[in-house]
Amino acid sequence: MNSSSRTVSAELGLRLVVPQQTIVPLVASLYYSGDDPYAIRIAFHVGLDEPVEWIFARELLASGITSRQGLGDVQVWPSAATAAAGGEAAGAGAGQEVLNIELSSPFGQAHFEAPIPDISDFLRRTYEIVPAGKESDFVDVEAELSDLLRQA
Repeated sequence: MNSSSRTVSAELGLRLVVPQQTIVPLVASLYYSGDDPYAIRIAFHVGLDEPVEWIFARELLASGITSRQGLGDVQVWPSAATAAAGGEAAGAGAGQEVLNIELSSPFGQAHFEAPIPDISDFLRRTYEIVPAGKESDFVDVEAELSDLLRQA
């Protein structure tokens, strides 16, 4: 896990849950920057292709640790890990508390399990950069508006 004064990143072992409760271990990279204080970026490393990247609200990830959250494309909720044939995989054993991350797009749907302690540690480090509820203090609204108007 890496961090500097304005960014936090982490490599995380996940489990992709596919039909018939088959478990496929994979690695994801999480990234947070104080320059975009509301967002978490997660890149899923699947095969040899470029990673698949999703961006969603830090608050969604944090709230999902305790209860089901999200509408539409991204939903998260806590549960015990799915039992895998043959036991444990990718850091989360059957019965361990995990964060379920379900992603939907026009191209399909994916369901991942991530160990809650690893997600909690990552979030804790993001809050050291930008405390919860203080995100707007880190956004330069005038600069953002200028950028939008310049692109229009």
